[in-house]
Amino acid sequence: MPQTDTPGTRGTGGLRLRWWTELPLILVVYALYSAGRLLARGDVSTAVGHGVDILRIEKFLRLNAENPLNRLFTEHAWIGVPADFWYASLHYLVTPLILVWIFRSRAVHFRAARAWLMTSTLIGLVGFTLLPTCPPRLLSAGHGFVDTMAQYSDYGWWGGEASAPRGLGGMTNQYAAMPSLHVGWALWCGVMLWRHGRSPLAKVAAVGYPLITTIVVMGTANHYFLDAVAGAVVMGLGLLLVRPVLRLADRVKAMVRLPLAVARPSSGVVAGSNEASVAGSPSASSAPESSIVSAGCQTSTGERIPRPRKQPAEPHAESGARSADAEDSAATAAR
Repeated sequence: MPQTDTPGTRGTGGLRLRWWTELPLILVVYALYSAGRLLARGDVSTAVGHGVDILRIEKFLRLNAENPLNRLFTEHAWIGVPADFWYASLHYLVTPLILVWIFRSRAVHFRAARAWLMTSTLIGLVGFTLLPTCPPRLLSAGHGFVDTMAQYSDYGWWGGEASAPRGLGGMTNQYAAMPSLHVGWALWCGVMLWRHGRSPLAKVAAVGYPLITTIVVMGTANHYFLDAVAGAVVMGLGLLLVRPVLRLADRVKAMVRLPLAVARPSSGVVAGSNEASVAGSPSASSAPESSIVSAGCQTSTGERIPRPRKQPAEPHAESGARSADAEDSAATAAR
């Protein structure tokens, strides 16, 4: 059964997940990732050298699929244009939609899914920093690659220099090719669809989306095949770190909540003790309708001044008085 709860949803461990706390967290992490991606600009010559080295490794391993795919996308616009739209937009649309879907209908798995995605993304940022890599489209013409994003830029919103919106190419790091998070995020979406999807269409999309994305990133000359492999490896590392990350997050939350939890009960105990003392006092235990106004005094109907109240005789004294009356009666009868 789908698990939904408005406005919040129960997650793992009974924690209530609220969209107005989850959404800012995701946006902050993505903003940090984007800013870090921009700051991770390496030397251009170093990035080009890394790209050429990757090509040499692929040729040695007979894995050079980028050139034939790029020629296919370049020569046939009916393939290249949809591929450019796929590359420029789907990772911004599909990934958030999968997150929202899990949040709304598979809430028990949301924290782990979110932690996996964010951890892998941050690992990818480390890769961009340590290994700036020139994508195939920015290599010299002698390597035989054509930038399909530039070739078909009139069909879309992107410019000729990057997949970013036209005029904003300078605001993206074009040398952040290794690893390919296009492939990494697509793989995450595929796993989520395969594990939590119910329909056959979800299973087909789970396999097709990361596979087509891998072909697209190579055919558009934005990534090497080894970039795609590195994206999958990054997602694997992120998956292994999910449990430690969640435990660390729980510890941080406990450290933050502990002072608040100590402060709040203190005022409640004082209030409770005061209420208890008031409830245990003689005035609190007496009924509102009682006529007792002070110890040993009471007023009768129509009286304004209290007078001493008659105390009931003790049981043993009353029995002694009855026996004495009986003796007097017997003596009188004998006379």
